[in-house]
Amino acid sequence: MIVFPAIDLKQGQVVRLAEGDMARATVYGDNPAAQAMLFADAGSQFLHVVDLDGSFAGRAENREAVEAILEVFSGHVQLGGGIRTREAVAGWFDIGVSRVVMGSAALKDPEFVKDMAKEFPGGIVVAVDAKDGMVATEGWADVSDVEVVDLARRFEDAGVASLLFTDIGRDGLLKGVNIDATVDLARRVDIPVIASGGVKGLDDIRLLALHAKDGIEGVITGRALYEGKLDLSTAIAMAEKD
Repeated sequence: MIVFPAIDLKQGQVVRLAEGDMARATVYGDNPAAQAMLFADAGSQFLHVVDLDGSFAGRAENREAVEAILEVFSGHVQLGGGIRTREAVAGWFDIGVSRVVMGSAALKDPEFVKDMAKEFPGGIVVAVDAKDGMVATEGWADVSDVEVVDLARRFEDAGVASLLFTDIGRDGLLKGVNIDATVDLARRVDIPVIASGGVKGLDDIRLLALHAKDGIEGVITGRALYEGKLDLSTAIAMAEKD
């Protein structure tokens, strides 16, 4: 299982939100590239980067910060946030992003996302963000009437690399991952699932790793790392155990 340390970007700063609320942002630094290097020094070969401003604007708003991260981090960078056109997808791949995360577009224009998955094999991750079991979009500002599993199943056999499942009600709150819902989703679809939202410590990593065979590909963690609740090197070692 892969541990993805998260770098969320708001106006060029490294932040974490509480329940996806931009008004509840905690700033952890103003040098995203330096933060990426710290994660690399701890043994990470993967990063999950989010352009939070872009999620709401529908276009890249922190491109400079992302480019700075790509310049110093030699591993794989997974990027999300307002990526809704072919030009945007191709542009990020052109400068070195390994995988692109698409959320709002997956609900509003699934055929476009499927086309991108075909054009960029193994490069597209579909974000399935949940609030009370329903899909949320537009940077989590809107909640749809589509159930999480229904959205996920639309992309089976479409060639997407993974599903990124986030329980918004836990995100950034250190409440612990919604293990049951995440594993249930992984068992009900044929696409690997990345868990996100609420990681509070090593126990979350251990429990998710136990379900790797159920289709849990990885876990994203942010606030727990920034606040010293989770040691990244230890988490990576635990996640890599058979």
